[in-house]
Amino acid sequence: MCISRNCPPISSSDAERLISCLMDQFSGAVPSSPREFGVSTSEASSSSQNSPYYGTVGVQNGTSSPLHEISNASGSSGSTVSRGVDDGTTASSRSTVGVNGVGALRNSAELGMNFGLSDGGGSAAATTTSLRQQVNAFEEESVETLEKLEIALRLLGHVVEKVPVTTGHLEQVRMLAKKQLQSLSVFLKIRKRDWTEHGALLKVRINTKLSVYQAAAWAQVKSLASLDSDGKSSKRLLLETLALFIDAAEACLLSVWRKLRICEELFSSLLDGISQIAVTRGGQLLRVLLIRMKPLVLTACAQADTWGNSQGAMFESVTKTSCEIVEFGWSKDRAPIDTFVMGLAASIRERNDYEEQDGNEKQVIPVVQLNVIRLLADLNVSVNKSEVVDMILPLFIESLEQGDAATPSLLRLRLLDAVSRMASLGFEKSYRETVVLMTRSYLNKLSAIGSAESKTLAPEAATERVETLPAGFLLIAAGLTSPKLRLDYRHRLLSLCSDVGLAAESKSGSSGADFLGPLLPAVAEICSDFDPTTDVDPSLLKLFRNLWFYVALFGLAPPIQKNQIPTKPVSSTLNSVGSMSTVALQAVAGPYMWNTQWSAAVQKIAKGTPPLVVSSVKWLEDELELNALHNPGSRRGSGNEKAASGQRAALSAALGGRVEVAAMSTITGVKATYLLAVTFLEIIRFSSNGGILNGGSSLTDSRSAFSCVFEYLKTPNLIPTVFQCLTAVVHRAFETAVSWLEDRITETGSKAEIREATLSAHTCFLIKTLSQREEYIRDVSYNLLIQLKDKFPQVLWNSSCLDSLLFSVDNNIPSSLVNDPAWVVTVRTLYQRAVREWITNALSYAPCTSQGLLQEKLCKANTWQRTQHTPEVISLLSEMRIGTGKNDCWMGIRTANVPAVMAAAAAASGTNLKLTEAFNLEVLSTGIVSATVKCNHAGEIAGMRKLYNSIGGFQAGTSPLGFGLGVGLQRLKSGVSSHEQVPQPENVSFNEILLMKFVHLLQQFVNVAEKGRELDKLSFHETCCRATALILSNLGSDSTSNLDGFSQLLRLLCWCPAYISTTDAMETGVYIWTWLVSAAPQMGSLVLAELVDAWLWTIDTKRGLFASEVRYSGPSAKLRPHLAPGEPEKQIDKDPVEGIIAHRLWLGFFIDRFEVVRHNNVEQLLLLGRMLQGTMKLPWNFSRHPAATGTFFTLMLLGLKFCSCQSHANLQKIITGLHLLEDRIYRASLGWFANDPEWYEFNNKNFAQSEAQSVSIFVHYLLNDRGDAQSDSLKRVPENGSSLGDMGDQYHPVWGKVENYAIAREKRKQLLTMLCQHEADRLDVWAQPLNAKETAASRLKISSDKWIEYARTAFSVDPSIAFALVSRFRSISSLRAEVTLLAQMHILDIRGIPQALPFIVTPKAVDEDSTLLQHLPHWAACSIAQALEFLTPAYKGHPRVMAYILRVLESYPPERVTFFMPQLVQSLRHDEGRLVEGYLLRAAQRSDIFAHILIWHLQGETCGPEPVKDVVSPGKNASFQALLPIVRQRIIDSFTSKAHDLFEREFDFFDKVTSISGVLFPLPKEERRAGIRRELEKIEVEGDELYLPTAPGKLVRGIQLDSGIPLQSAAKVPIMVTFNVVDRDGNLKDVKPQACIFKVGDDCRQDVLALQVISLLRDIFEAVGLNLYLYPYGVLPTGPGRGIIEVVPNSRSRSQMGETNDGGLYEIFQQDHGPVGSPNFEAARENFIVSSAGYAVASLLLQPKDRHNGNLLFDNVGRLVHIDFGFILETSPGKNMRFESAQFKLSHEMTQLLDPSGVMKSETWIQFVSLCVKGYLAARRYMDEIVNTVLLMVDSGLPCFSRGDPIGNLRKRFHPEMTDREAANFMISVCSDAYNKWTTAGYDLIQYLQQGIEK
Repeated sequence: MCISRNCPPISSSDAERLISCLMDQFSGAVPSSPREFGVSTSEASSSSQNSPYYGTVGVQNGTSSPLHEISNASGSSGSTVSRGVDDGTTASSRSTVGVNGVGALRNSAELGMNFGLSDGGGSAAATTTSLRQQVNAFEEESVETLEKLEIALRLLGHVVEKVPVTTGHLEQVRMLAKKQLQSLSVFLKIRKRDWTEHGALLKVRINTKLSVYQAAAWAQVKSLASLDSDGKSSKRLLLETLALFIDAAEACLLSVWRKLRICEELFSSLLDGISQIAVTRGGQLLRVLLIRMKPLVLTACAQADTWGNSQGAMFESVTKTSCEIVEFGWSKDRAPIDTFVMGLAASIRERNDYEEQDGNEKQVIPVVQLNVIRLLADLNVSVNKSEVVDMILPLFIESLEQGDAATPSLLRLRLLDAVSRMASLGFEKSYRETVVLMTRSYLNKLSAIGSAESKTLAPEAATERVETLPAGFLLIAAGLTSPKLRLDYRHRLLSLCSDVGLAAESKSGSSGADFLGPLLPAVAEICSDFDPTTDVDPSLLKLFRNLWFYVALFGLAPPIQKNQIPTKPVSSTLNSVGSMSTVALQAVAGPYMWNTQWSAAVQKIAKGTPPLVVSSVKWLEDELELNALHNPGSRRGSGNEKAASGQRAALSAALGGRVEVAAMSTITGVKATYLLAVTFLEIIRFSSNGGILNGGSSLTDSRSAFSCVFEYLKTPNLIPTVFQCLTAVVHRAFETAVSWLEDRITETGSKAEIREATLSAHTCFLIKTLSQREEYIRDVSYNLLIQLKDKFPQVLWNSSCLDSLLFSVDNNIPSSLVNDPAWVVTVRTLYQRAVREWITNALSYAPCTSQGLLQEKLCKANTWQRTQHTPEVISLLSEMRIGTGKNDCWMGIRTANVPAVMAAAAAASGTNLKLTEAFNLEVLSTGIVSATVKCNHAGEIAGMRKLYNSIGGFQAGTSPLGFGLGVGLQRLKSGVSSHEQVPQPENVSFNEILLMKFVHLLQQFVNVAEKGRELDKLSFHETCCRATALILSNLGSDSTSNLDGFSQLLRLLCWCPAYISTTDAMETGVYIWTWLVSAAPQMGSLVLAELVDAWLWTIDTKRGLFASEVRYSGPSAKLRPHLAPGEPEKQIDKDPVEGIIAHRLWLGFFIDRFEVVRHNNVEQLLLLGRMLQGTMKLPWNFSRHPAATGTFFTLMLLGLKFCSCQSHANLQKIITGLHLLEDRIYRASLGWFANDPEWYEFNNKNFAQSEAQSVSIFVHYLLNDRGDAQSDSLKRVPENGSSLGDMGDQYHPVWGKVENYAIAREKRKQLLTMLCQHEADRLDVWAQPLNAKETAASRLKISSDKWIEYARTAFSVDPSIAFALVSRFRSISSLRAEVTLLAQMHILDIRGIPQALPFIVTPKAVDEDSTLLQHLPHWAACSIAQALEFLTPAYKGHPRVMAYILRVLESYPPERVTFFMPQLVQSLRHDEGRLVEGYLLRAAQRSDIFAHILIWHLQGETCGPEPVKDVVSPGKNASFQALLPIVRQRIIDSFTSKAHDLFEREFDFFDKVTSISGVLFPLPKEERRAGIRRELEKIEVEGDELYLPTAPGKLVRGIQLDSGIPLQSAAKVPIMVTFNVVDRDGNLKDVKPQACIFKVGDDCRQDVLALQVISLLRDIFEAVGLNLYLYPYGVLPTGPGRGIIEVVPNSRSRSQMGETNDGGLYEIFQQDHGPVGSPNFEAARENFIVSSAGYAVASLLLQPKDRHNGNLLFDNVGRLVHIDFGFILETSPGKNMRFESAQFKLSHEMTQLLDPSGVMKSETWIQFVSLCVKGYLAARRYMDEIVNTVLLMVDSGLPCFSRGDPIGNLRKRFHPEMTDREAANFMISVCSDAYNKWTTAGYDLIQYLQQGIEK
């Protein structure tokens, strides 16, 4: 089979060889003719010619009839046409059918049992012998041989069909096929019992042999196709084949194997061959064929097994072939066709001898008649000719009215079915006759119901009424296409329904639904194309009303109420009235009692039914027509009160209880039924298909069913109760529409489009209804519109709805009412209100998309050339503003309140806003500007395209990026005719050029960004806009070319802003993305898919929000390793905050899109889900930069909002994935708190507020999120697997092992809520530091047990969260205790967390020598400040602790540890194991600078001041002093020769400079400066490696000899010398001066400690981004009482300034920097503010006293610098009298600069206090590190530790017990207290009087 069907092409020679080969093998393979069975040809011929088929057809006038021709042809073939059958033949095939005197079938006696069938017959023995020979001959053929023969025949047929072959070969093929077919009849007559094979073997043989016959038939037909159609020989061959095929087909029909599939296929192949032969020779064979065809058809119809639903494959084949022959013959030769058709039709009425047979045989003839009827009906439908219908239909109608079919019978049913099929063809005459007949028949059947005769009717009578006639009506309705006939049929059917309803209503004891229901499908079909919005003829409208009246009366409508309202039974007796009441109530509430097809039909009818308003004047008050719908004899008439009360009860239930039954007392029964019908109709309209009426393919507002609902309310002078009912109908219809839309929220694709179009149609209609004249209609429309918006917010961004809202109000005003000013004002006021609320809501949810749509509408209005928009729209839009400033447009937490969304909205507006400040956008002005820009870009593209087309494109070979000579101009120049030009796809070429241009430009921008160069912002923006306009300009094109180019361009437009990742680039991105999705919503999925891919790419490449590397983590990275653990990272070139803000804008766009698509676009929703799944996959993917807080929690908010869509039925399939996503969101959110809280100050006044607001919105969502949503859904196991909530103790993919998921989930949520609330309050303090008001949540009222629960929950998620929790809430002792316990219990899990160290290494653990300390060798390294804490005496130098400390210190470069050198030297006091000493020696070997600084500090500690009382014991101090020179010498001894040489030169150089002070002491003051110069001249700079000891990064290149200045001092003479220095790591040629003071006799160590703290504060402020200035100048003790102090460059003391100016600071600043308000003055004031604030924080912590004006320096740009820290912490001048009571100095003259108003309300004062508060808050974060730095110096003997509790008081000044808001308020009070305090002024006066220091 495969070879024959798929044979490759072959040549003629190969075909000839193939045929020869096959013929040689198969020509004599099998016996195939009767002669081989011993039957003579003459006998066969005689047998054939004497067949009863031909017995009555003789030779007339000496010529052969066509029948004789075919008889002779048959005889020559040697085939017998016997009709014998075996014992299995049915009675139907054994009977005889007389047709025009020709025997259609012969009975078994006539046929005989022998297969020879000679004229005289034969004996039984001979017959048996012959039969055995035949069977043996067939059985000798092997199945394998037969299969090969089949393949050969199919190959031969294929070759003959495809390749021309010689006549000889063609004849051979024909003879081979003929020989096979000649044996077919004999083969099929053999009975089952005559075969020796049985069972499966026999079945295989039969199937294979029949397949051979089928292949032979196919080959025979193909061989005939190449005949000469005009030759006589071809005609003979055709006739011969035709007879052969017909004989074979008849044999198949009568065979015992006829039910085999292969036999049916063989029969079909034979008939196909007959059909093909019939159409040859122009139809010359039709007469011959049809004579033989008629008996064949009748034989097929006589098969008993062909009656039923399926007539069998053979009957279908006969029907198909008959239709083909009749269709062909109709145009060729109609006479034989008419004879054939009429002969078949006449057979229906023939009276044969079946009446004489037994009663059991009488059913045979109806089988033939029934099938002939069906065949004729099929014939009519296939031919579809009115002449054929007119030929047959009268006979059928006559039989139905007067003949055998006049009474109920199967014959009548079949005739009714046939006439209805013929009527459905739409020929007017036959249609009318049939419809009249069927209508009369239906009414007659109805009238007979209940009569005495009805009890004796045959069951076919009921079948006729219930099935046949309704099916016929439906068939006609479906078949009619003529509008005229459909209108007529619609009237007839509706009239029939009215008549049936009226007649059935009076039938006692029966339901009218039984009579009316069967007609409903036909009515539904004929109304399917009826537009109810057109003007309807009143008579037709009344018929519709009557229909619905009876539908309501009989309860045929589907139930419209889901939950039945309990009502009192109207009647307790089961009479007809009570039953009717029950039916009415059940019809409303269900269940449905009737056939479901009737219910569907009612729903279909509703779509085509006009409003049931028959008359516009008092149509409800006039009940005459309604009463006429009741039969006078009916007990349900208007006078029956019980029936009326039942209808009222049903009406109340249908209206949802909106109208009580008691209120309907004035409504009569018929009126109640009518209102019930209206209710059913209007509700069903919406429940069936959402409320879309018939008429047109587009879903516009005109097709909204609300147009019908509101028609009832337009009727004037309605009584209140009726009006109340009709209003309730409107609301019930609206509820049904909403329910329908909600039920289909899960649909996707085209169904989703239909749903959204339906919603849009209803919304647009309600908008247009706002201009109705009737006030109550306007009010109802407005209320429904509001509800629709609330239920389906997606309409806010529907383009059609927005068009209706903005541009159609004037169009909707009827012209007759425009001259009514009062009405116009009222309507426009309502319209303004609707527009305002609409636009406001849209902007509050999705401001980006809303602005984009508004811009598109303004563009659209511009293209319409509407010179002026609707004035109301202009005025309303001009009032609307969105922004981060004060906004009264919306209240509560809306999407537009999310700062990221507002930032994106600003970008989408197209305005160049500074997002660093609060902004307010005017929607109208920005919209018009952006619309103009977009129109301009679109115009540029359109203009270029037009120009390109007009000049014929560019010349080949010119650059596509420039303009070459146009092809058209080139042709003119060369003289080539325009007719000779080759057509080019001009638009395609133009697109190619621009695509190449834009793609190239965008790739260039990417390359620029990749190289780190600055981008041309304007050029990038313009390029993106033009590229977007190009894409949009091609949306309407049908061309599919350049799809790849446009795809690439779209991808670049989505990816470039993401790749560049700057704020400006992302603003451009948001602008063009909004433009794309607004102008072309169909591109939303494409754009979003690209953006999601780009977003996921930024995760993979760790950009912006996902820059998770430590160097991008902000303050903590910058403070490593001094205050934060870890190696210092290389500083990054690009500010990480820039990328974070870019992601923030991007995220705002995503949220905007989410709000738009969450209700109606599952595809885009799933894309966002993909983005969120990829984002939340790993909780550590996110940047830990504090500036990312708001963006991070905004992303978490989007994630939770997405998870809240799990009720979306389309997402139910992935409900487990949603739960997992939600868990990952919670995990990531909690993971944010795994780090200690940080501060960050961005150069953006609005940034901090937006950060706080972002977290607050997230908290608000958490607090309002229904906590049990997931828990409930988890209880339901999804279809695709088990739920996460049912995991029990299994391992959760996010949380690990969870005992009780629901409880654990709630605990995690509570913890997250508390942490986020705290974070929001913390950020709010940073954003509004002066807002002294404390929020309710800022001071958390949490019990100890709750804190313990929080600790355990946090620890179970991530131990780091628990440790950070303690850092957040330092004062909660129960929290610290629980975390300590948890840390010690799970110590193996936390060894990688440096922050866990204080919970393990405690003084108690050291005292007990706890086993916990054994884990220290494996612990992660902490910060240096943290490690140094363990060097204090409290830890007793425990070996394990010391080993850990030294490992930490050695893990960092020695240069980094140098900062803490004073503390390391002090730790030698307690270094009993000499471990610290060992570290110092090793580090000294690694770094020369470390060694030098260490030696200087060791020298500074040598022979220091006397031990302070109660600080250290004299013995310990002595041992310490003895150790110092030993350590110093060991360091020197460890130097290499090169290091020793540098050491000698460095120390010798600065020792010489320092010794000058001793030389000057004996000299008079006036000679000291000259003495300094003499001494300096003696000193040489040896080598290039010498550096300043106070600043190792500055290399000394020389001494400025004239710079030496002697200074005043109570001790020896200090000097100031200026060196020429260069930066070690900078330009070595850039020499700068640096002055240093060399002191002798003064202890500088306390200054070192104070400046260490100031230096830490400076680093903290810089890391946090605070603009606070501190100058920790270098100080280094170089020996006992000796030291070097850097001079603050370009500075003077306030005292020195007073020597030259009598005014205060305010006047001095004006003198030095210009007048007030000038740029220089304001810059100097700004510098003074930031420096004063920085030193205010430092002064609060260090408490430096002796703050006279000689200790305050001002540099040349106005910055304040404090010097001389001889009195800090607890010490003060005047024997610690602490006269300076202010926390920091803020004298009157300083306040003049800080607060020009003098009342602490000026902007500069607010700025100063804000900086103080922020500086204090930033310092509090590192309280422990600062305190530890000071703590290690306690035993140093410094004066600052000589009294009180300096460490405890220092810690108290940080106020760890305070919340951030309380700490801010404390700092505010400190500033207020210091403001012009009298003790400050008093101390300056004392210093002036005592020391002469200028005040």
